[in-house]
Amino acid sequence: MVKISFSNDVRHEICSSVNDKDKRFACLYGMLLFCRTLTRERICFQSESSTSAALFKSLFKAVFHIELSESEHIRKNGTVLHSYDIEGETASAVFEKYKISGYERVIDSEIIATNSLGVFTAGVFLACGSVNDPSKEYHLEFACPEEGISEQLLMLLNDIGVNAKKMLRRGQNIVYIKGSESIEDTLTFIGATQCTLELMNTKIYKDIRNKANRIANCDAANIDKVVKSAMKQIEDIKLIDHSLGLESLSDELREVAQLRLDNIDMSLQEIGENLSEPISRSGVNHRFKKLAKLADEIRCGGIKHEK
Repeated sequence: MVKISFSNDVRHEICSSVNDKDKRFACLYGMLLFCRTLTRERICFQSESSTSAALFKSLFKAVFHIELSESEHIRKNGTVLHSYDIEGETASAVFEKYKISGYERVIDSEIIATNSLGVFTAGVFLACGSVNDPSKEYHLEFACPEEGISEQLLMLLNDIGVNAKKMLRRGQNIVYIKGSESIEDTLTFIGATQCTLELMNTKIYKDIRNKANRIANCDAANIDKVVKSAMKQIEDIKLIDHSLGLESLSDELREVAQLRLDNIDMSLQEIGENLSEPISRSGVNHRFKKLAKLADEIRCGGIKHEK
């Protein structure tokens, strides 16, 4: 089974929320204003999403009472591009109904009631938006058809408290959002609340997984450190044994040295607990420092070989 993308999940949820006359009008306005071609002579709405394409056709019929014909183009990469061409009197009717300027694309706030602003932005997302799978990357973007309209969208998003930015990618004006919280706010604003919850759950899972990885990495580093320390201690003890003999050591140093030789994987605390007279970790560490100092003196020739 092919897994539906997170972007398509968002589109499906938006479609189910556009369910009354005002919402249909506002959503279609967003889709038209951010579609590929928008002139009085020709309007062309294109999308690789069959969900967005189907909703555009449905909304256009609801608002203008006209049944549009869809054409499909199969691209080299195998994706299907769904297209609707609106020309002549129908295109003029769209411009008149939505009071669209023939010179530039402008978001007309008078057309959209305050409670329809989110639905309008949902239409913009359906026309040119996409969002990455949150398990991989936090990124939502709008590939806008013109620079002027991208600036207006950027201001709209910033006005609702979303930290959006703008860039030019291969000649195309991109308005994008990176932070997970801003993406959550955007998805909620455009009516995709279930997808917002999914993103939040994914973020929690990623945070827990990352924390677990950090702990595991820390544990691995600590184990590495303990093993290296134990190897150094054994090297010192063997040098002392070879040069002076362990019997030359005091009872307390000899006991800790023998425990280390027999148990390379023991921590200092475990060695301290297994002594005939248990001592603290710092006490064990102090004894190993004495052994290390004695071994260094042997290496420097301060104590001669006696065996």
